[in-house]
Amino acid sequence: MPNPIRNDITTVDETSFPYIFEQNATIVLKDGSGLVRCNIYRPKGVGKSPVLVTYGPYGKDIPYADFHPQSFSEVNPEHHSTHSAWETPDPGFWTQHGYAVVRADERGTGQSRGKLDTMSRETSEAFSDVVEWAAEQPWSTGKVGLLGISYYAGSQWRVGARQPKGLACMIPWEGMSDYYRDRCRHGGILSNSFIKFWWDRQVVSNQYGLPARAARNWGPDTIEGDLPEEELVANRQDQTIDNVDHCFRDDLYYASKEYTMTDIQVPLLSVANWGGILLHLRGNVEGYTQAGSELKYLRFITGRHDLPFYYKEEVEVQRSFLDAFLKGEDRVGWANGTAPKVDMVLRKGDVGFNHAEAERQFPRRQESEWPIARTQYTKYYLTSKQELVTGPPQERPSKITYRALGTLDTPQAVQFTTPGFGEETEITGHIVAHLHVSMSPVAGSPTPRDLDLFLTLRHISPDGKEVFYTGTAGDPVPLCKGWLRVSMRQVNKDHERHREWLPQRDYYSTDVLPVIPGEVYPVDIEVWPTNVVVEKGGKIVLEVASGDTQGSGVFQHNSPIDRSPEKLNGLNHINFGHGDNYITLPIIPSKPVLT
Repeated sequence: MPNPIRNDITTVDETSFPYIFEQNATIVLKDGSGLVRCNIYRPKGVGKSPVLVTYGPYGKDIPYADFHPQSFSEVNPEHHSTHSAWETPDPGFWTQHGYAVVRADERGTGQSRGKLDTMSRETSEAFSDVVEWAAEQPWSTGKVGLLGISYYAGSQWRVGARQPKGLACMIPWEGMSDYYRDRCRHGGILSNSFIKFWWDRQVVSNQYGLPARAARNWGPDTIEGDLPEEELVANRQDQTIDNVDHCFRDDLYYASKEYTMTDIQVPLLSVANWGGILLHLRGNVEGYTQAGSELKYLRFITGRHDLPFYYKEEVEVQRSFLDAFLKGEDRVGWANGTAPKVDMVLRKGDVGFNHAEAERQFPRRQESEWPIARTQYTKYYLTSKQELVTGPPQERPSKITYRALGTLDTPQAVQFTTPGFGEETEITGHIVAHLHVSMSPVAGSPTPRDLDLFLTLRHISPDGKEVFYTGTAGDPVPLCKGWLRVSMRQVNKDHERHREWLPQRDYYSTDVLPVIPGEVYPVDIEVWPTNVVVEKGGKIVLEVASGDTQGSGVFQHNSPIDRSPEKLNGLNHINFGHGDNYITLPIIPSKPVLT
């Protein structure tokens, strides 16, 4: 039975902090599906302020220091306050700079009533209500900006497309924009490991009505009371179940989360991390590319997922952008379009990984567009000798074989390597591999019905050592990865978003094509965008595997249901003599010198 609604839970503290702190303000959702509770942090002595809004499931009242103590200890101290929270703007800092901050518990979490259904259409509708509510408050100037990392970035795309009144600009900082392709099903393959880790640790642990949160030091208990387990289960849509049960974008579960990217019209600063090779990188790049905003900008960073958002220099970029559209104070040229459209960090040299100061030495360069107009898309051909060469080889029919169902612990892969580059070479942009693949059964096992491809691009320094970069969690990662379930190989070349350097797959149930033993299938595999400056003598390696390999970390694809032996167990083959196998790399020539 639902808890009785309490209307007496809002408190206001005007003396204990450098800002006014209003806790548990109530927002009634327009569709009647629940109540959202939010905290409001306002500058003192200011009549009206522009507003920064976040809306998510991680707990508006869980201190950053409790949520992730090690991370908080490494965050720029300027962003340490009593109310610092994971992946959100620090109210202590932003109120000092004239902003009000509204931090809302997502419906069904924390103190917000209703059904817990993360990343759903209803979640976006509720977030839109919160934006409009913030714009209408007497302490608000009526202008709202969105700023946050990860979940607090990915949700921005969907809300931006809804065009809520008052929304003036948005900064999705490392936030996926395509629920299916970026997060849940890479190339049609379920990315289950992270979903479970994320759901168990960060979402369901904060469900509205869950008992003993305070005892676990996970924020306060639900003020309106605990709920029994059967009611908690009924009040949530479990991502660890839903993503296993649904496979295609036209399944209602996925289809209900879709939106039109061109409906995003407000000024946009999309911040992508080159190291986010299994979750957010693709979404930030494609979100920028597809957004309908007249004023839109793309910035690339490196480093861990949690820390760069708080770096002094990155905060100044955030503040200058927000000041331009929320205060009318444009110091850079954001509002008139003269600011650089694309601001890139170039990964040159081996500075190690998870080393913030070393990575800050990477040079930056500005470009006028994405993809870079002068890109030379260059084919590197695979040979049966496991080489990558720039000319198409003459090959007799043959194949290279490796086992199916490789795992991170027992990888099954084959690698193809370029000769040492004859000169320093920059690779920046989108990558596509074209392979002729097949599979066959092994004795004593069922006949396989599908084939999963896991591709990785690796960088070898001139001294023969692999260069690793900082991944999402500070782990060592290669340049980039790509995936494809071969039964989902259908490409929609008539779609307006199909590009030669980024094939358009719809991933509909009607797109499923047969995969049978012995048949050779030519397939195009999208590999996520990357950047590297290969020094003279350095090499590039293309790795083709049947499962996760080094660099996957917590983002593994190891569901025993989605990747069952009954479906996939067998031998996988790369076939030669049936057509060229190649990977197309985006080579960037130097900018022409103007005279």
